[in-house]
Amino acid sequence: MAEVESNTNVNSASGTPPPAVYGQSDRPPRGDYARGGKVNADYTCPQNYAAYTAQDHDTYRRLYTRQSALLAGRACSAFIEALPSLGASDAIPRFEDINARLFKATGWQLVGVPGLIPEVPFFTLLANRKFPVTDWIRTPAEFDYIVEPDIFHDLFGHVPLLFDPSYADHIQAYGKGALKAHALEHGTEGTEPIPGAVEMLSRLYWYTIEFGLMHDKKSGDEVRAYGAGILSSPGELAWSVESAEPQRIPLRDNADLLRCMSSTYKIDTFQQQYFVIDSFEGLLRLTEPDFTPFYKTLAQAQPQKATV
Repeated sequence: MAEVESNTNVNSASGTPPPAVYGQSDRPPRGDYARGGKVNADYTCPQNYAAYTAQDHDTYRRLYTRQSALLAGRACSAFIEALPSLGASDAIPRFEDINARLFKATGWQLVGVPGLIPEVPFFTLLANRKFPVTDWIRTPAEFDYIVEPDIFHDLFGHVPLLFDPSYADHIQAYGKGALKAHALEHGTEGTEPIPGAVEMLSRLYWYTIEFGLMHDKKSGDEVRAYGAGILSSPGELAWSVESAEPQRIPLRDNADLLRCMSSTYKIDTFQQQYFVIDSFEGLLRLTEPDFTPFYKTLAQAQPQKATV
């Protein structure tokens, strides 16, 4: 999850929610947050399918073809089995077509967003089993690298595993937990504020939902990728499961959880450490308890800011 501003006030003059700001950059945020007034206060918007060009569809097709060819022996079985649920790979899918299958499978829905969105709207959507998908696609010049997540990253990387019931339940639980972390950080839970609670939880998101590895039961407990940032990256997919260089740390108990939530990360290079779960069911059980004691423990240890 990107670190973004939490200002969700709608621009009173234009009726447009303000763009989310990602880290420090001299470049304005990517995406059209106006859309002629079609972006809602919660940052959701209709997928403007008619706006996609033949080049856009070709870019999606080429990205899908390249990445799907790299999955065998590297991606977890649940992801490979669910990938066809996205539909045909020769053009950008329509969200409503995926939703017809996804809602039936796990009760989730995809919603369009114009780009990065602030924390509270993002958490709220997840808590209500709605996954925000950026609806624009990278240019051919950005084929190999793009700063912000685009529709390919969001669809290919995140959406297939939303068809897995345990994983889908974990994502919703994360959204609910993140809303509570935000309230704890801002002292709206009737307790003293806990500085950095959201950042602590965002590290768990980073090392699981974005860059998580797991022991894949259907592959004889071999280490496989399930994190969206890995699954949508041609370079990091092989690096994460095959290279001898990065650390691969178990994520099984509270001690592991605290280590994960206190671990900094970089967003502009391959990860030097990964956390490895045993199953989605185990991840859900591990993250079900109230995290308030964890936040307090980590806050007392004064963790460093995540490296960006």
